[in-house]
Amino acid sequence: MSEKTLHRLAWLVVAICIAPILAAALSALTGDLSVWREVLAPVLPRYAVTTLFLVVTVGLSTAIIGSVTAWLVTVYRFPGQRWLEIALALPLAFPAYVMAYAYTHMLDHPGPVQTLLRDLTGWGPRDYWFPEIRSLGGAAVMLTIVLYPYVYLLARASFRQQSSNAFLVARTLGRSPIRAFYRVALPMARPAIAGGALLAVMETIADYGTVAFFNVQTFATGIYQAWFSLGNRAAAAQLALCLLCFALLIAGLERAQRGKAQTAGRGARFETMEKPRLTGAPGWIAFAICLLPVLLGFIIPVIMLGSMAIGSGQNLFSSRYLDFMQNSLLVASVAAVLTVAGAILVGFRARTRPTRGSKLIVIGAGLGYAVPGGVIAVGLMVPMAGLDNVIDRFMESNFGIDTGLLITGSIWLMVLAYMVRFMAAALNAYDSGMATVPGHFDAIALSLGQSAPKLLWRVHLPVARSSVLTALLIVFVDVMKELPATLILHPFNFQTLAVQAHRLASDERLSQAAVPSLVLVAFGLLPVMILCRSIGREEPGRKAAKLGAAVKAG
Repeated sequence: MSEKTLHRLAWLVVAICIAPILAAALSALTGDLSVWREVLAPVLPRYAVTTLFLVVTVGLSTAIIGSVTAWLVTVYRFPGQRWLEIALALPLAFPAYVMAYAYTHMLDHPGPVQTLLRDLTGWGPRDYWFPEIRSLGGAAVMLTIVLYPYVYLLARASFRQQSSNAFLVARTLGRSPIRAFYRVALPMARPAIAGGALLAVMETIADYGTVAFFNVQTFATGIYQAWFSLGNRAAAAQLALCLLCFALLIAGLERAQRGKAQTAGRGARFETMEKPRLTGAPGWIAFAICLLPVLLGFIIPVIMLGSMAIGSGQNLFSSRYLDFMQNSLLVASVAAVLTVAGAILVGFRARTRPTRGSKLIVIGAGLGYAVPGGVIAVGLMVPMAGLDNVIDRFMESNFGIDTGLLITGSIWLMVLAYMVRFMAAALNAYDSGMATVPGHFDAIALSLGQSAPKLLWRVHLPVARSSVLTALLIVFVDVMKELPATLILHPFNFQTLAVQAHRLASDERLSQAAVPSLVLVAFGLLPVMILCRSIGREEPGRKAAKLGAAVKAG
């Protein structure tokens, strides 16, 4: 394989990543506007308001929780600090819709919390008020406790990079620890915190399972309803275009507001700060602040899902559930391998030809992280369905063969959607590994007669081996959890764990939904634990690069 072939393959990957976005926009602009005027236009303000509320609430909440907990575990020593340092990342293993199932079972009217309250007080159902979990506020809470680890991981990496000199100068000038944190450490970590909050916001915009289960009307639920309830693909594409513009607007505003700010680095004189020990009441307050997100985001939902699964009567090892797991593992494995392979090709092209065009193809390939899965699914389904019809008509008229849905009826369309959606995660993880390889290594290899493919195979991949493995794990688990694209694109005879959990929960069979949900969480724990183990094995600068790339799994 020649260097030109590698570069052409890289361009093919970029074209695949950009094509569904352009197709969705074209389908929206050329589609019939009658359904839009009569049905969708009246509900558009509601979609915009609820989506904006979730974006603002989740963005601010994750930024506060993630940055405060990251500061406490990084700067101070207190009871349970080393355990909480890892545990604070565990909620990232939960899909938000699984969290919603667990808390609905616990807090709904027939759930254990309200049942216990009525037993203790003797109240009737109408004698007291209890917060409604199935609401817009409930959806915001579920998304917050699942997504705050994005901010926590990036903020923690940034705080570990900061030299203690600036903080100590602020302390010697009479600033209290809280004011020194607010005036010195927090501004230096602002780009990292904003980046984590942006990832949380993008996941919020793309979420379908949580808001659909809570009956909250957002752009994501509108796309699905237009596609399946109204049967109008053009209307779904028009809503998808609105959601895409909304997502890109938020990303652009955050980037413009950030300006040229960068995550604070070591500086010429890097000195770590000795962690002061918090004893007595301050230490236990810090412990409680850090324990609360872990309790709400991991311990309680795991206990609830476990208790629901035990009494559900579902057999995890039945042939039916084994098929669900086999299908999920198959599509996640194939998508992870192809996505990471594509990321390697694009990353290699950008490294060996560091031009403005290379930067553009990296941006184009990674654009999918800002695009919800429903938008990508619509962008793929519309042109591929047309292509299927063309092939079917040609084969029918010339050979008398009815081909049916060759492309849209297969799992390969799902794989393409996953590739587009999670290419950014694979690219960032691979680039973090290649950032440790000096550029002159490439020149040395080429001067010794190594071709470009051999340079990739013998130099780049061995060095970036751990980053490639990280990228594979991240994409694998993200595919396992992805719901909107899977619901739209999956073949009728191909059910996955995510689809099964969503369907059971939609039918109010929450106990049965706990079984596939627990399996999804178990798969999600694997990359999180690997990521947490890597925290203690690398120098702070390298940790920041790897964490910054790894959490962009969104």
